[in-house]
Amino acid sequence: MTDPSVDEAPAATVLTVYSDYVCPFCYLGRESLRRYQATRDDPLEIDWQPFDLRSGQRGPDGEIDHSVDTGKDDEYFEQAKENVRRLQEQYDVEMNLDLATDVDSLDAQVASYYVKGHYDYETWLTFDEALLAALWQDGRDIGDESVLVDLAADADVDPDEVRAALDDDALRAELDEQFRAAQQAGVTGVPTFAYDGYAARGAVPPEHIERLVEGTHDA
Repeated sequence: MTDPSVDEAPAATVLTVYSDYVCPFCYLGRESLRRYQATRDDPLEIDWQPFDLRSGQRGPDGEIDHSVDTGKDDEYFEQAKENVRRLQEQYDVEMNLDLATDVDSLDAQVASYYVKGHYDYETWLTFDEALLAALWQDGRDIGDESVLVDLAADADVDPDEVRAALDDDALRAELDEQFRAAQQAGVTGVPTFAYDGYAARGAVPPEHIERLVEGTHDA
C-alpha cells in the first residue's frame, strides 16, 4: 500500500521532437529546448522521432546520391550558414561546423532508434546528446561505425548491440516506416516540436516552446 505521506515525483511531460542529427538547426533547437527545460519545475522528456532529410537523395541501396538535384543551390547554403551563425550567437552555442553536407546520419539514427527501444530514457538521452556533440562540436563523422561504437560505449550501451543493430535489415525497415509516418503526420522539415496536436518548426526560441507546451499553442 502506498504511503500517502510520501510525495510521488510528478510524471514527466513528454514533448515529441522530430529531428535528424545532420541538421544544424536540430542541434540549435535542442539548446533552445534545454533553456526552456531549465525554467520548469516539473520534468519534461523528449519523445524523439527520426526524420531523414536525405530521403529524396537515397538510391535503392540506401546510399546518398549527391548528383540528385535537391533544388538547393550555393545561395541556399550560404543563407543557411548565415542563419546557423546567427542562432549560434543568439544561443551562445559551441559549434565547429555550420553545415554537415558530407555526413550521412542514417546509421546514427539506426543506432539511436535501437537504443531508444532497448534502454532507459536517460541512457538514450546520453547517447543522443553524445551524437549531437560528436558531430557539431567535435566534427566527427557520425556515419562511421567506429564512431558510433565509441559513443555507445561511453553512454554505457553495449557496443556489440549497436554493431548488430547496424546490420539488422528488419530494424532498418522499421526505421523507414518511422520516416514515412513522420511525413504522413505532416512533418516536412526539422526540427519540429509537437505537443497536444500542435507544432512549432525550426530552432524556435525557448518562449515559443513554452507557449506550445503550456497552452497558448501560437508558437
